[in-house]
Amino acid sequence: MQGDSQLRAVTGMEVAMKRRFLYKLYALMTAGCLVIAATGCGQTNEVIQETFAEGETTSKEGETAGTSGQETAAESIVNAEEMFTERDLDGTYEEADCRSIELGDGNVTITEEGIYLLSGTLEEGMVTVDASDSAKVQLVLNGVTISNSEGAAIYVKEADKVFITLAEGTSNILINGGSYTALDDNNIDAVIFAKSDLTINGMGSLYITAEAGHGVVSKDDLKITGGSINITAASHGLSGKDSVRIGGGSLTLTAGKDGIHSENADDTDKGFVYIADGKMNVDSKGDCISAGAYLQIDGGIFDLTAAEGAANKTVETGEDGEAVSTKGIKAVGQLIINGGSYLIDSQDDAVHSNSSLTVNDGEFSIETGDDGLHSDETTAVTGGTLEIITCYEGVEGKDVIISGGYLKITASDDGLNAAGGKDASGLGGMFGNRGGNGFGGSGGSVLISGGKIYINADGDGIDSNGTLTVTGGEIYVSGPVSAGNGALDYDGEGQITGGTVIAVGSIGMAMNFGDTSTQGSILINSVTGEAGTEIALKDAVGAVLASYTAEKSFGSVVVSCPELVPGGTYILSVGNNETEIVLDSLIYGSGSGMGGFGGGRGGFGGDKSGMGGFGGDMGGQDGRGNKQDGSRGAGPGEAPELPSGEAPEMPEGLEVPQGGDMPADGERPDMPQGGGMPEMSEGGEQPAAPKNNGN
Repeated sequence: MQGDSQLRAVTGMEVAMKRRFLYKLYALMTAGCLVIAATGCGQTNEVIQETFAEGETTSKEGETAGTSGQETAAESIVNAEEMFTERDLDGTYEEADCRSIELGDGNVTITEEGIYLLSGTLEEGMVTVDASDSAKVQLVLNGVTISNSEGAAIYVKEADKVFITLAEGTSNILINGGSYTALDDNNIDAVIFAKSDLTINGMGSLYITAEAGHGVVSKDDLKITGGSINITAASHGLSGKDSVRIGGGSLTLTAGKDGIHSENADDTDKGFVYIADGKMNVDSKGDCISAGAYLQIDGGIFDLTAAEGAANKTVETGEDGEAVSTKGIKAVGQLIINGGSYLIDSQDDAVHSNSSLTVNDGEFSIETGDDGLHSDETTAVTGGTLEIITCYEGVEGKDVIISGGYLKITASDDGLNAAGGKDASGLGGMFGNRGGNGFGGSGGSVLISGGKIYINADGDGIDSNGTLTVTGGEIYVSGPVSAGNGALDYDGEGQITGGTVIAVGSIGMAMNFGDTSTQGSILINSVTGEAGTEIALKDAVGAVLASYTAEKSFGSVVVSCPELVPGGTYILSVGNNETEIVLDSLIYGSGSGMGGFGGGRGGFGGDKSGMGGFGGDMGGQDGRGNKQDGSRGAGPGEAPELPSGEAPEMPEGLEVPQGGDMPADGERPDMPQGGGMPEMSEGGEQPAAPKNNGN
């Protein structure tokens, strides 16, 4: 190419003691020495060949071996020590080791391994690295401006690995003009485009503007370990085919597609993202961070906005007609977060895995138009602090496991949801044009063994299409006001063996834990309270065992704590009202499809599936009835007050019994004395059947 500068490498005079320490000099010394001609220096120098062959090769092999499996411990998918070499992390250079290049007119092509110090301005040109496939080339940007209206500013055609080092105290600007010309039968569609491994490090600043295409692309591994990097790109901000790895630096990314993207359609073990540290401010029209394989984050500071955030109700569609993915952090494979600070505002899920998701630590403040945490398999929280300020559902997965951490969730649907079917998650309920969450049928589970959880949900507080098991932790729920949902909702078995639970909500779908529990639990449907009402369970002498202040109005209370024992006397305080309870069995008060009616001996009961049985002569005067008679009463106390002028509706297909008889196979068995239906208000309507909200 006319005007090109053809340059040969000069590897330098001597490696400084600091670099010898960092690079493990003992390994380099065994690599031998190389005598080469130094073009333009007028002398021949004997130098150490800085190929870093042993260290680089070991790391590369380790990266493949350390990241190919996903059956590792939940704390790590990758071997973090093998994610970066010392040269990746170092970002230093000795000026005496460099060949200086003053940019001016014409393109620059580098053909040999070495360290190159670039300065000056190159207008309408490109810096190309076209060396051997074993060469390691370091480009030190020392205050450069490179613009190219028809292609990349820096293009790595061939090398083993290229380091772009940002010189301390310098500002470097790389620009494309909005179009690309194909080179070497490739679409070189990024301001920095590398067909080799690429590392950006150093302590300077880099500004990239991609009016078309991506900011930085590597067709192998892309690593960022230092510098202040500001990218505005029409497509992805950072893209690595095999991986994107971030170990430090400050990144500000504005992207027309994903902010950080890794995907390898040819090798499912590659296309992963690993972040150890750094500060990332990402504003993307697609996903902020997206991994085609797995994703692990061990630390860092994140400010992520996807598709203008949770308030954006307009869903864009791509060229394939499908909705554009607009998640905060997304992995197709396993996703693990071990630490970091996160401020996420996303149109779709804030943190999402198509496989399993584990949060071991970190501080999260989340606003999302859909789920706070979502996985298609198991969603686990073992630690950290998560405040989900706005969401459709808070924590969702086929199975939800919480063993630690602090969670505060405000949800327009369910707080915790396990295998909830196509319940409009995936923005279906919010926008109507995205698919559901993909769950179907029954099954799934919620298991809580630790942590402290606060839930304010307009749908179910905790919803499991399968089992609900509590063995520890603290759980406080302000559930739904509407009768079609419940503070607790499960389709299989509900069991509590430890921990503290206070759950308040509507009467309509109120449920208690089941009789396989080994810890006592009380359900009372004869109480009412407004937002700000304090609920407290006390022992017989008035000592508080558990307490909670409701976040909205309620008509039902479930409370369980380790101090509940059969035969004990307890006082449930709701605001200024107190109810004395004698715990004649571990599970006091059963769930009711309609909330049930108290009263008399064996009052009219109900369970989650519908009306339940009718109490008999052995029914207690607390309205609970007696299980031996098949009754499942609503709970202790008097019957809940009926709305003025209206009566509660019966479930669809059932009629209000007349007199003392109920139909059964054509016969009307007599009702026990005093066990008839409560009188309906004159002119009262029969409400519709309550919704079974297992989803």
